Amino acid sequence: MDHDFTCRVYYEDTDLAGIVYYANYLKFIERARTEYVRELGVDQGRLKAEDDIVFAVRRVEADYLVPARFDDVLRVETTVQAVTVARIVLGQDVIRGDTVLFRSVVTLVALTDSGRPARIPAELRRSMGAA
Repeated sequence: MDHDFTCRVYYEDTDLAGIVYYANYLKFIERARTEYVRELGVDQGRLKAEDDIVFAVRRVEADYLVPARFDDVLRVETTVQAVTVARIVLGQDVIRGDTVLFRSVVTLVALTDSGRPARIPAELRRSMGAA
């Protein structure tokens, strides 16, 4: 299942040359993941409060291909690559028009609030395309 999230580059996202600061791509893809999970019907606050489950980024592979600039409208495309009982792997591309600017693979793990491994709820795994 794919998800699209649109955002605009603000002055605060850029360096002195008007180019998006490299770490801000991670913020863009984080926002996109949050909206994706929300659209799946998951309330992450309730998941933590009721089931003691939180998600943490375990790994990010990032390729910076073309710079984004002040006032660009960007689309973050999120694609599920794999889902297991405790891990989700997402492909996330930041795109301007037809040009991919940033490409990433993000591995998320489910943890208890105390940091121990946890199982991703079956309903969430199914909604992300897992068997």
